[in-house]
This record gives sequence, C-alpha cells and structure tokens, in this order.
Amino acid sequence: MSIGQDGMARIGIVGGGIIGCATAIHLIARGHDVTLFEQDATGLPASVGNAGIMAIPEIDPIARPDMLLSAPRWLADPLGPLTLRWSDLPALTPWLLAFLRSARPAQAARTRTALLGLMRTVLDDHRHLADMVSLVDPVQHTGAMTIFDTPTSLDAAFRHESETAKLLGFAVERLSPADVRARIPALEGSLAGGILSAGYHTFRHPETFLRALQAHVRARATLVDASISAVRPSPDGITLTTSAGATHTFDKAVIAAGVWSRDLVRGLGLRVSLETERGYNTTFADPQVTLPMPIFFSEHGFCATPFDNALRVGGAVELARPDAPANFARAKAMRTKMRRYVPALPETGGTEWMGRRPSTPDSLPVISLNPDDPRIALAFGHGHLGLTLSATTGRLVADLFDKGEQPALAPFSIRRFQRGTKA
Repeated sequence: MSIGQDGMARIGIVGGGIIGCATAIHLIARGHDVTLFEQDATGLPASVGNAGIMAIPEIDPIARPDMLLSAPRWLADPLGPLTLRWSDLPALTPWLLAFLRSARPAQAARTRTALLGLMRTVLDDHRHLADMVSLVDPVQHTGAMTIFDTPTSLDAAFRHESETAKLLGFAVERLSPADVRARIPALEGSLAGGILSAGYHTFRHPETFLRALQAHVRARATLVDASISAVRPSPDGITLTTSAGATHTFDKAVIAAGVWSRDLVRGLGLRVSLETERGYNTTFADPQVTLPMPIFFSEHGFCATPFDNALRVGGAVELARPDAPANFARAKAMRTKMRRYVPALPETGGTEWMGRRPSTPDSLPVISLNPDDPRIALAFGHGHLGLTLSATTGRLVADLFDKGEQPALAPFSIRRFQRGTKA
C-alpha cells in the first residue's frame, strides 16, 4: 500500500474519545483519508464525564514528594481522595513501583517542565480546533477558586501556584474567607481562605464538545462502530483487526484507545505502564446551586464545575482494574463533603458516573511514533488532563506523521518504557 503523490494517506484511528477525535480532525484538515474505530461512540467515556475544565495551571505530576507524604492518610480512608482496590494490588504493583520511582524530586521536576511545554499552546490549540469544526465559544474564561481548610495549606499552595502562574503568564490572588464568599455566595461553610487563579477555563459542557467533534468526523471521514483487538504492521500497510475478526488495512494508524491501548501496543512488542485513575462524579441538571466558576476543594481531592444548565461534583482517584465494579459510595462521599461548604447542594437527585482515566506512572502522556514502525502513532495516557491536552495532542500527532519525531516530544515517547521494570 502506497501513499498518494499528494501526500494523502489512508489512516486508521483506534479510539473515538476526545483524543482520537481531535487527532482525526487535524489529519482530515491536512488532506488525509481517515477512518475512526469506536465501539461506543454514543456512550459516556472519560471524555464526557470529566470536570470540563481546561486545567492549564496543572503541570505538577501526581507522583511527587509531597503527595507521598499525604498518601498514607488518604489510603486509610476508603472514601478519601485516593484509594486502592486492594484485591487488584497484584495487577497494579508494577505500575505502583514505577509511580514511586517517578515521585523522586528530579523526575517530578522533569515531568513538570515537560507538561509546561505542552500547556503553553493549549489555549491556542483549542481555539484552532473549535474553528476547524465551526464551534462557537465552547470554552469560557472563568478562572477557578481553590479553597482550603487550614492557613498552613493555603500558604504553601499560594507560594507554589504563584510560581506556576509566572511561568504561564496568568494572575493568582490570595483571598480571605470573606472575599471568597463575596466571589462565590453559595459557599457558606467554614474555610481558611482561597486562591483565585485566572489560568483556568471552563467548557460549556464536555459532552457537547465531544459530540461536536464526533459530528465533524462523521461528516468528513468514516466512523466504524467496532473495537479493535489487534494492530499488525506488514510491508503492505497497517492492518487493524476488529473484535469480530474483520480486517482493515491502512497506510498509517493511530492508537488512541485509552487504557485499552496497552494491549494493542504490547501486541506490537512494546512495553508500557498504563493503568486507570478511576474517577466518580454526580451531575445535577438545572441545579438550584449557582457557581460562577469551578471550585477545587483542595484537601479533599474533588471539585465542582458549573456547566450550561448543570452542576458536576466529582474527582478523586481510585486505582483499580478497568473492569472492577463501580463503587458509587465515592460519589456520595464527595457530595456529603461538599455540603459542609455548600449546604444548598441537593441531597437527592443527580446522575452518578464512573470513568477510567488512562494514566502513566509519571503523569506524562504517550505522544510518539512506534520506535519500530513510524507508520504507527501512539496517543494515550493523559490521566486527568485528557480534555485539556486533546487539541494539542491532535496537532502533535499530525506533526509526527508530517515531520517525524521531534526533540521537544522526547519526554512523551514510549521509548521511556522500553527499559527497566517490565510493565
């Protein structure tokens, strides 16, 4: 199979979530013939159940020294910000060991620098993606408020967030409890103060955004309702085999299938360390609580986000097998904690959700070509930054096919997993 003289290639994309769709749109715009495979295109993947925030300031990895100090206390609470399904510990152990190694100060600093590089173009990339699909104002510049229970936590966070703000060029403001309540009248409970960060933007609704991208792909490419069980390169092309046994051969392929990408890349003989940060939320339609911006409840690991005619309360991290049963007591626990600060939050109603955020131990996504076959691009492992980095990732994957590997993307290469402990 050969690529046309005009540079047009037939490209198959595995995964129709936010990363796969953003990648497809960039490749379509560059003249390629795209086919996207997604078994549950109308479902509710991590792409639609997230907090709906463009989290540009969040360049710190989850694995870092200060997090390790808090982890034992969090793990002691089965409904706390971080929990582990202990029955899944044997399967998770390789990832957890790599996570501990990633928390070393030097590695955490390298991760922060790498994510900073991606975040510098995120806002422009999203604006360009919205223009490509003729989507008007999908994102609002709201900023976000982080509230704290203790002055000590507030002091430490403000110092750190001020450093990040200088790097990315946005403003942060430290507020007293009275100033916080003046900005967000729904906050009535006890708090030590807050930090208002101008670096955050809010999507009007993440599901609306994904559906617009999917509609654009359907109109200009082929969307196949199927899951892919294997990716096989040959001299004639890259063959994608569906779970039903059908085969489709392309000039190039992109693996953007979330946590299930790990099985496909291992089938190519590559190592990867990829597990799920499972998150929970509750979404209230036509809520009686009105928030002008997202609120992060710092010491409790969750947030509340206002959307068009909706309010979502969710977050936290549950490390477990992707197919482990959901524990919606975690969603209830976040609602209960939020009522300490926002008593008007309803005790009933709302729709609960659980999603699987594909995560690497060093908090860096894989955005690279297959070292053994540059016809295959890899785009997965974005953790809680999938929506934030989607437009940027789509552009970078298209660039990889056009230009090959670039030094700036070295931290995101799958090559980093091809040595050390087997994942």
